[in-house]
Amino acid sequence: MRVEANRREFLRWLTTAGAGLAAAGVAPALFAQEAAAAGTGVVVVSGVTVVDGTDHPARPNSAVVLVGDRIAWVGPVADLPRCGGARVVDGRGRFLVPGLWDMHAHGIDYEDIWPPLFLANGVTGIREMQGYDENRATRDKIARGELLAPRVVLASSIIDGPVSLLGPPVTKVANAEEARAAVRTAVAQRSDFVKVYFYLPKDAFAAIADECRRHGLPFAGHWPYRLRPLDAARAGQRSFEHNFGLSIATSSRRDEFFARLDATPFDPKAPRDFFNLARELDREAAQAYDPVAAARHFAGLNACGSWLSPTFAVNRVISRPAGAFAQDPRNKYVPQEVLDLWADRLTLFTPVTPEQIDQQERYFQAQLRLTGEAHRAGVGILGGTDCQNPYVYPGFSLHDELDFLVEAGLSPRRALQSVTRDAAAFLGRAGTAGTITPGKVADLVLLDADPLADIRAVRRIDTVVTGGRVLGRAALDKLLADAEAAANRPAAGANARSVRLPVHGCC
Repeated sequence: MRVEANRREFLRWLTTAGAGLAAAGVAPALFAQEAAAAGTGVVVVSGVTVVDGTDHPARPNSAVVLVGDRIAWVGPVADLPRCGGARVVDGRGRFLVPGLWDMHAHGIDYEDIWPPLFLANGVTGIREMQGYDENRATRDKIARGELLAPRVVLASSIIDGPVSLLGPPVTKVANAEEARAAVRTAVAQRSDFVKVYFYLPKDAFAAIADECRRHGLPFAGHWPYRLRPLDAARAGQRSFEHNFGLSIATSSRRDEFFARLDATPFDPKAPRDFFNLARELDREAAQAYDPVAAARHFAGLNACGSWLSPTFAVNRVISRPAGAFAQDPRNKYVPQEVLDLWADRLTLFTPVTPEQIDQQERYFQAQLRLTGEAHRAGVGILGGTDCQNPYVYPGFSLHDELDFLVEAGLSPRRALQSVTRDAAAFLGRAGTAGTITPGKVADLVLLDADPLADIRAVRRIDTVVTGGRVLGRAALDKLLADAEAAANRPAAGANARSVRLPVHGCC
């Protein structure tokens, strides 16, 4: 009886300590009463150092109270009342951060493999960058609570021009009418945003931008080759993936390179030729960085509210020889059908000769520096990986991406914010996610080391909380073991009927 009394007292305390819940639009008294009536478990992370995702200093010796799928209270452990019925997670000596977002991901429909790998690595949300029937079905399973998985923000079908590097299920549009129809289809499929691609004609791109405005749907994606990047930003493109075109836009030879691309037609018989040309010009441009051009470009991105998603994890792979990652121990989590395709496709775009390897290494380092410059100019940076492309692993590679962002010049705090607070802000979820704040969703990661001292601490995970569900170390190890077993079964990832891997390696 005393335990239940303590529980009632604790829930009554929540009704009076819930200023943050009220500020978030949640009635604290009703919140606690509903939780008690439903028998919802109360979870307390006690004695922890809270790294809340904001610019505030870390708060040692704190407590965080979760009720259901919400954060109910955050404060000093000394102010926490007795909570006899609550589950207590020992946070002493540990650091609590918001759940991580991979802001450029693929493959959530490998349901037995990708979702557990994300969660085991603290990734509680993803921006899935290509919509098709299988992953729309997976999204709906997650929303119904039928599948333990990260939250999913799902793109439309990729919309590209009639000449494209991609095959089905890409949507190819040749004119404005077809482009508008593609956006209306995206709306009907409940896409969270529209994904645009390289080879869109100018009039089709303009129609997409206008139709998205009509429906209140954001759009993002690759640099459309027939537009200057800032023109795409002015039209409303929210993010630019992989840093494609960024070196050209910030180069002293910018006009020369853009003019050459403008004069080169897309060849339907060899669509990859234009991609190769653009990538080679981008590499050359990186060696002619112009700080004046860069300042102008970054100011333009800021004025339009457009962000950069560098995806260093995939860019690192394609900057190295094809066999560089063939023995990566994380390959054990990848189905053989995917590994075989990775090995086959990777040879299409990786360096071979010593000269090519050196060129690509210098290009990669230039991209790191350029991202650092963009960040210092105030451009929003998103942490994403492009997982499902060769040797880019769900969850694991987001940790690599954070390393690269720090190498690029972001502080550990800012790198962490790129996949927590800033990711939520970009997605329009700042009021409900991204920081450890009362009223927000209970997506959290408990670390054994301080990520503000060393970003590699994000690998040292003790516990993950996803939607209020607590996954301790034993549960996380089981997720990894189950994913490995599923990857090694025949016909792994049965819900995915084909591997959605573009021939150029970045989707």
